[in-house]
Amino acid sequence: MVPAQRVALSSAAADMLRKLAEQHGPLMFHQSGGCCDGSSPMCYPAGEFRTGDSDIRLGELAVEGIEQPIEVWMSKLQFEYWRHTHLTIDVVKGRGSGFSLEAPEGVRFLIRSRLLTTEELAELDA
Repeated sequence: MVPAQRVALSSAAADMLRKLAEQHGPLMFHQSGGCCDGSSPMCYPAGEFRTGDSDIRLGELAVEGIEQPIEVWMSKLQFEYWRHTHLTIDVVKGRGSGFSLEAPEGVRFLIRSRLLTTEELAELDA
């Protein structure tokens, strides 16, 4: 049985992350809370976005071809609204935020979500 997770990647997002990791080294995500580019997953070089006591680590993404897992963070306040959802980071054509590493590539990361099952939520809350 595969353990429950709060976050995953589409194959298109994994492809983009391999490209970005070649250019920028280790990466991280922070799910923005409505500022600047709405509510988008923002990709940064690992450690460039400073997380602290007001953030929660949702998990890490292992991407084939990238040595270091990619940590995914969200503010604790936003997590209270989203705690019942599974998030899949995807990538689509279009202009996103200039702060996120994919912006010069003509694409943007976005979140696709679904409700966690009762079993997944119980496992994650344990």
